Amino acid sequence: MSGAAAVPALNGSRSLISTALALGTFMQVLDSTIANVSLPTIAGDLGVSSDQATWIITSFAVANGVSVPLTGWLMERFGVVRVFVTSVVTFTLASFLCGAAWSLSSLVVFRVFQGLVSGPMIPGSQALLLMIFPPHRKGAALAIWSMTTLVAPVVGPILGGHISDNYSWPWIFYINVPVGIVCSLVCWQGLKHRETATRKVRIDVVGLGLLVLWVGTLQVMLDTGKDSDWFASPLIRAEAIIAAIGLIAFVIWELGEKHPIVDLSLLRNRSFLAGAVVFGLGYATFFGALLIQSLWMQTWLGYTATWAGLVAAPSGMVALLFSPLVGKYIGRVDARLMASVALAAFALSYFMRAAYTADASFSAYVVPILVQGIGMSIFFVAMFSILLEGVAPERLPAASGLANFMRITAGAFAASITTTFWDRHAAFHQSRLAEASSLYDLSLQRMLDALRGMGLGELQALDVIARELANQAYLKSVLDFFWICGWLCVILLVLVWITRKPRHIG
Repeated sequence: MSGAAAVPALNGSRSLISTALALGTFMQVLDSTIANVSLPTIAGDLGVSSDQATWIITSFAVANGVSVPLTGWLMERFGVVRVFVTSVVTFTLASFLCGAAWSLSSLVVFRVFQGLVSGPMIPGSQALLLMIFPPHRKGAALAIWSMTTLVAPVVGPILGGHISDNYSWPWIFYINVPVGIVCSLVCWQGLKHRETATRKVRIDVVGLGLLVLWVGTLQVMLDTGKDSDWFASPLIRAEAIIAAIGLIAFVIWELGEKHPIVDLSLLRNRSFLAGAVVFGLGYATFFGALLIQSLWMQTWLGYTATWAGLVAAPSGMVALLFSPLVGKYIGRVDARLMASVALAAFALSYFMRAAYTADASFSAYVVPILVQGIGMSIFFVAMFSILLEGVAPERLPAASGLANFMRITAGAFAASITTTFWDRHAAFHQSRLAEASSLYDLSLQRMLDALRGMGLGELQALDVIARELANQAYLKSVLDFFWICGWLCVILLVLVWITRKPRHIG
């Protein structure tokens, strides 16, 4: 990035190029969520079970998480512009191949390819936005980047559900093709003469291998643990040991490596370390809450995938409206204060959702999401201001790559942990409800009589009651999850003040 100051002016409008860079981010983030609500449709079309279809999500997340830390090395070796444009082009090709997949195996392979090549897209777009805007407009650049990062996870489920319900699932991937073509052409034409300085740096093959080992093994363990009864399974125990040893070996190797694949020395910076932890865990609560609410509403409340996505849509709209304002004032206000406001909004939203009822109106589900949207509009901009504070310009790609690696892997792990928590706690609540129920209970007898009066047989009536008990159990589990998320955000709000005060405010 140090060579950016000597390069020629932009070939074209800064607004047009900024939009193209934002579209690159939007595509990548969109593809991390758009397939979620389409899994049943894809599974049915390809003739596999829903459990097998989850590899469509996992394969992308793991490959993407592993590839993000390569961003720093790739951009130093080949240049920021060249790496970003190449990533967009190959991502577009991978999207077409995903849409053309003829089996689950082929789709998983193409999703792995898509995840691998998409790694530089988010940190690359961010680095380029910071490069084309003057220093005093850094907040505006971060706001443009954050708007797409905020809106895409909300649009993904809505768009995926609509396409699955009204068209065919391959179009959730084909829609990337025209966007990718426009994005790559505009960015290359506008930025090819502003390429950053490059230098030959050897790749850390051992570090890369250890990274793939521990991240991949841990994600597989989290994905398969629930069906294998967790540590009762020898395979899960073996995977846990391999992941732990791989992580320890990775950290030791990277700290001693002259040219590490992941620059862990950045974590010696107190602000970066604390900021990365807050960023990762804050995003994990957001991603987990988005997932569990969508699953709960579709599974137990009778919402379609499209309507479940529409419940979350207002948060993206609020974030879109507030983000430019946040970007305008981020350089004038302590970023720690803004991050605290964001985390307070997250916590309030989760506590409000912890009071959900199964028979609540549509608006009752939407209001807490609106509060979350206020936090979303501030969170990303404030956290990246904290994370990048004091980082040398030439280390920005590595810093952005490491921060996004922690965010992506935290989100991927959160998806697996969230579904496991939901099922486990639902089973716990269901057993407690069953213990409190008895065929000799007068209220239960009255309910059975009412169901028989509706023409149901004895077994049918008992099935209805069992279904209601399960409904209540899953509701209680959802409320427990939101309550935990709320208190976690309160803790993160305190942790953010460990970071250093920004040097330039005003």
